[in-house]
Amino acid sequence: MKVQEMAGHLIRRLNQVSTHIFAKQMQEDGVDLTPVQFAAMDTIAANPGIDQAGVAAKIAYDRATIGGVIDRLVQKGHVTRNVSEKDRRAREVRLTDSGFNLFQEILPKVERMQDEMLQELTPEERKTFQELTRKALGKSTPDEEA
Repeated sequence: MKVQEMAGHLIRRLNQVSTHIFAKQMQEDGVDLTPVQFAAMDTIAANPGIDQAGVAAKIAYDRATIGGVIDRLVQKGHVTRNVSEKDRRAREVRLTDSGFNLFQEILPKVERMQDEMLQELTPEERKTFQELTRKALGKSTPDEEA
């Protein structure tokens, strides 16, 4: 089997395409945000007050990496981080007003990007692709954690 036919190679290539489309759109919009930072903001928006470990779990990132992601979002003014009142070891995160506004502004664009990423697939093929991808990841529904 040639490398170009291997699942790992194809997954990596699709990730490259996805990342490129995201970066291009953010650059056009003058927004300094990575796909991982967007995923973290999406999780925080849906779970205000979630702790950093919870964000890491929901977007399938390790705790050390998510700390840096959250650090950059705090530096950009998109997120606040405070010590949890329930567990002094935990850090709760929330979107700032400007972070929430930015998230609301770019969310429709990110949703439209999904079509561009899979533009060669019909709507039925996209649905099948998403179902098969979830299955390969061991997830049966879109709402399951990463």
